[in-house]
Amino acid sequence: MQNEALKLVRQFHKMNLTETADKLGISKSYLSLIENGHKQPTLELVEAYARVFNMPASQLMLFAEGISDPKPSDRIRRAVAGKALRMLRWLEEIAHDDEEEVKEDV
Repeated sequence: MQNEALKLVRQFHKMNLTETADKLGISKSYLSLIENGHKQPTLELVEAYARVFNMPASQLMLFAEGISDPKPSDRIRRAVAGKALRMLRWLEEIAHDDEEEVKEDV
């Protein structure tokens, strides 16, 4: 889930892979592997994302928790992370729709 959260955060800030990779100090191909779930981001990379996007690393980590022992508190945490991802998707759609309306008005 963390890979999708990182990608949605980047997209929400309207940054492309190249621009984001440059700010993170990694290659575009490595960032693509991470966002597509083929590689796991390091804690250092999550912290770099947090700095670049001016948000707490703990928010990004919430999405990442791999839960192997489904305790009630873990299930709640997973549900919250899923809802947060859906909200990020929704915000991205709204931002995209607003851009389309502006283009049509011009």
